[in-house]
Amino acid sequence: MTDLAHPAPQLTGTAFARALCEAHRTNTRFVPTGPVPGNSDEAFAAQAAVMEEFGPVGAFKVADKAGQPFVMAPIRADRIFESGADVPIIDEAGIELEVGFEVLSSLPEGADLATLVHHIWPRPVIEVVDTRIAGPLANDPYVKLADLQANSAIVVGPRATAWDRSDFGSMVAQLTCGDMHVLDGETMVPGGSALNILAKLTKRIGEHCGGLQPGQMIITGSLNGLPYFPAGQKVRGKIEMLGDVSLRLTR
Repeated sequence: MTDLAHPAPQLTGTAFARALCEAHRTNTRFVPTGPVPGNSDEAFAAQAAVMEEFGPVGAFKVADKAGQPFVMAPIRADRIFESGADVPIIDEAGIELEVGFEVLSSLPEGADLATLVHHIWPRPVIEVVDTRIAGPLANDPYVKLADLQANSAIVVGPRATAWDRSDFGSMVAQLTCGDMHVLDGETMVPGGSALNILAKLTKRIGEHCGGLQPGQMIITGSLNGLPYFPAGQKVRGKIEMLGDVSLRLTR
């Protein structure tokens, strides 16, 4: 990825969070030159600082991979688009086709899956991935977590027309970016269960960044890896049983 970095002030204390907010404000990247988050609590505190500046929260992304910090990251409501939108990026961005869930009503605390499925509804989502961090620290797991897990935006397709409240594991999906066929056929939700990863989020999130609220989206991980594409590309995705979603990357 090409780094469009601007000089950052020496970061001390909460200076990292302030620099991160400035990168959000100016749609640029910066090179951290001082203390950065070194654990999940510090990363979540930086997330909260960003969302205090740029909220409200419109969605959360979640992931749980072996040997890595548990990921729960808020997504700015002003960076959530309906299918067909133009999505501005810095220069190039990663594209992930994902199973998403819309929160329809308040989720009961400690609810099991049999209860949770009555409060959500699936929708196809494309996540646009783009870091605000330049240099090697962009790949540091806690810095990345602080940077909203490198989320730039999500594009949400219409609600699935029908759902029997069963889980999503093995899926059939298609994704094209420009002339490239990124995905065409059977694929798997990360971890093998979209509902299980959603349930993990509901158990851990508490009041972080305001907690889960009706109207928000939850996205459950990429069906196609993380390929990068430049601005100008038309992106089209389809998940069988869920529907279509599309966008165009712009500068």
